[in-house]
Amino acid sequence: MLACEAANVVALGSLVVAIVTAKATIPHMVAVAVVLGVCRALFEPAEDASLPSLVPDEQLATAISLNAARSSIGQMAGNALGGVLFAVGRWVPFLLDLVTHFISLLALVFLRMPRRAPKVEESHLGREIVEGMRWVLAHREVRVTAVCALALNFFFSAYYLVVIVLAERGGVSSAEIGVMAAMLGVGGIIGSLLAPYLHRVLTPYLSIAGVFWVLTALAPLAVLTDRGLVLGALFAGMALLAPTANTTISTHQLLLTPDALRGRLSGVMSVVVGGAAALGPALGGVLVEAVSPDTAVLVAAAGMAVVTLLVTINPTLRRYPGKSEREEATP
Repeated sequence: MLACEAANVVALGSLVVAIVTAKATIPHMVAVAVVLGVCRALFEPAEDASLPSLVPDEQLATAISLNAARSSIGQMAGNALGGVLFAVGRWVPFLLDLVTHFISLLALVFLRMPRRAPKVEESHLGREIVEGMRWVLAHREVRVTAVCALALNFFFSAYYLVVIVLAERGGVSSAEIGVMAAMLGVGGIIGSLLAPYLHRVLTPYLSIAGVFWVLTALAPLAVLTDRGLVLGALFAGMALLAPTANTTISTHQLLLTPDALRGRLSGVMSVVVGGAAALGPALGGVLVEAVSPDTAVLVAAAGMAVVTLLVTINPTLRRYPGKSEREEATP
């Protein structure tokens, strides 16, 4: 994590200097973007793997949900501030990004992590990726939730694009579409703040299946309106329970997984979810070209409904272990 943040600071610093001196080039900006992307891909699994070492087991769910709220707030604030800061000066947004990464670097320098036992064998990236995949495939609960996350993100990403196109063709302004996207983030933030409470009062099955039920119930309603704020409210409602499901799944996975495999598990799950989110818009694009926007919405909603049906009847999710089951399983 230290190396990633240091690389981010150096990359962003070089870009700020290049912009201020009017020497920025497209290849330079692409290189900086690649560095930031690679560092993020490496940082996030390491962060997830470190969390159980820093937080007591009984507070892990709260920590996961607050981390999700922090990320959602940061993304919303960044999107809102980006344009304003760019208007002040082209280098200003990148300078602010540099400062935040530098603060993160300083915080990590003073963070004291428990020492791990030294590795007895040399690390090998390919072997570690295979070990992470084997861990996912060998544990039914992890495997099933990974498939559910993949399917849901695939169809929701397609649905999101289709609804945006529906709104544009219905005459919704660009500003209102921006508000729609922001309301999705607001729903995620509120859901993240509610997640610790909901994680305690709901069974694991209800925590996970609930987000699928809500999405299936709300998704078709988009064909009934072309008002941007109403569509934004639908987005907010859809995002409300997702943090609770994520908290339930992530808490169980982190406590189940050996320390040495936590980062690999997080990396595998990120690839699964991120890959589905990247492929979903391709389906959405095909749908809006092939059929009317209303039909495209219903097709994407039908895909989510099929996934919801499979989630509802899945015996593994019905028996998904909660805190009491984990305590009973611990000698």
